[in-house]
Amino acid sequence: MRIVEFQHVKPGKGAAFVRTKLKNVETGQVVDKTFRAGEKVTEAVLEHHKMQYLYRDGDNYVFMDRDTYEQVAVPPDAVGELAQFLVENQELSVFIRNGKPVTMELPAAVNLAVAKAEQWLKGDTSSGATKPVTLQTGLVVQVPLFVEEGDTVRVDTRTGRYIERV
Repeated sequence: MRIVEFQHVKPGKGAAFVRTKLKNVETGQVVDKTFRAGEKVTEAVLEHHKMQYLYRDGDNYVFMDRDTYEQVAVPPDAVGELAQFLVENQELSVFIRNGKPVTMELPAAVNLAVAKAEQWLKGDTSSGATKPVTLQTGLVVQVPLFVEEGDTVRVDTRTGRYIERV
């Protein structure tokens, strides 16, 4: 299981507890679980590998281990929503359980090129105006009006939001 969300609750009466939303990394199932103070949890044994994303081969994503140069084909269910942030030659952490990649972790922010953006006219602005653009991976984000096609923008991989133009 991987922690998706958690909230520490300390009620006025009684012991503190933690409300969590957990995702099974093998099946993708999400469950809600509450842990009381002092409750023990067994930790899963995951191997951590630094890998580089190479290319997409049909349905699978091909990664290369940075230490052994071994190439691994990872199914789309292990990549999940992170696929919208993957660009060739990008480095990331892949977690393996029982010889099978189960989940991965990207850097907090990635730089992506703007593939498609609509033009805007001066005077169309109001404070904080934004427009949707399509990035090189197909991800659509809201950006300020001054961002144009061909620009590179930094996107937060946790929220999928625009951070800045690079």
